[in-house]
Amino acid sequence: MPRVFVSDFIPGDILEPLATLADMDVWSQPSAGVGPRISSGGQGVAPQISSRVPRETLLERLAACDGWLSMLSDTIDVELLDAAPKLRVISQMSVGVDNIDVEACRGHGVTVGHTPDVLTETTADTAFALIGAAVRRLPEGEAIVKSGAWGPWDPWHFLSSDLHGATLGIVGMGRIGQAVARRARGFGMRIHYHGRHRLPPEIEQGAWFHHSLQSLLPEARFLSLHCPATPETERMINAETLALLPQGAVLINTARGALLDDEAVLAALDSGQLFAAGLDVYAGEPALHPGYRTRRNGFFLPHLGSATIETRNAMGFRCLDNLDALLAGRAPPDALN
Repeated sequence: MPRVFVSDFIPGDILEPLATLADMDVWSQPSAGVGPRISSGGQGVAPQISSRVPRETLLERLAACDGWLSMLSDTIDVELLDAAPKLRVISQMSVGVDNIDVEACRGHGVTVGHTPDVLTETTADTAFALIGAAVRRLPEGEAIVKSGAWGPWDPWHFLSSDLHGATLGIVGMGRIGQAVARRARGFGMRIHYHGRHRLPPEIEQGAWFHHSLQSLLPEARFLSLHCPATPETERMINAETLALLPQGAVLINTARGALLDDEAVLAALDSGQLFAAGLDVYAGEPALHPGYRTRRNGFFLPHLGSATIETRNAMGFRCLDNLDALLAGRAPPDALN
């Protein structure tokens, strides 16, 4: 049987079918600061907590493997591929592949699969939750209640802005961007968007298309990012572009932390150019700019965009579908190369 390395704990009922396809080597080592795992059936189980695989250990374990069920936190580059001469299949449990040198995989004869589509709606839910929480100052309000500092009702206390009827700017109108737009229409929001191409009218549904980011920004009372991290998009939200937003705009990022110039975002939060920010992703996470920890006008999550039981199940089983097909020499459902 082919040997497959699994980079992190996955509930047994998801991994069980893999045992009939391959000899599994599953990484699961103790780590502090990580929440309990949940079984795929939704029932609480004893925590199965894993740390990231040390790089040296990863190279050693992959040397004997034909396949790999990888995670977004794994860096897949030429060094790793050179150390894994038997490797021919990578199935990653994410839609994003910023961590993978896809061209290097192609050059080494390694086919890469990922898990698109299954996390679209869940990530859009998170983005829209961030929009509402940031503009209505929910984290600040909760902190007041929990601290015991909540005083008598004051009609001018904790004022914010309306979400309904406002203008939402979306950067990247792919699957997730379109799902956020569907939610925004339910709140009567006006939608402007920027992407590589204009959408067909039946998908656009009255949204305004902008050929450039600079054209979109002055319209965006709310700005939600849903584009990939590329050399072209790195730090696209910076001092220059933030200055084009309406005064008191709200910034939402559930895409990639590399899209932001952190210093510029923090300065905009302090100056009032940004009324608030809701962020779920950060450059270099789990490390993040320490300034985010001290800003009251921000709602900051630890990369929870697709973290639901249903979506993790779907991602896990999609990984198995890709591995099954690739190990059997069939075309996988979701191959990148």
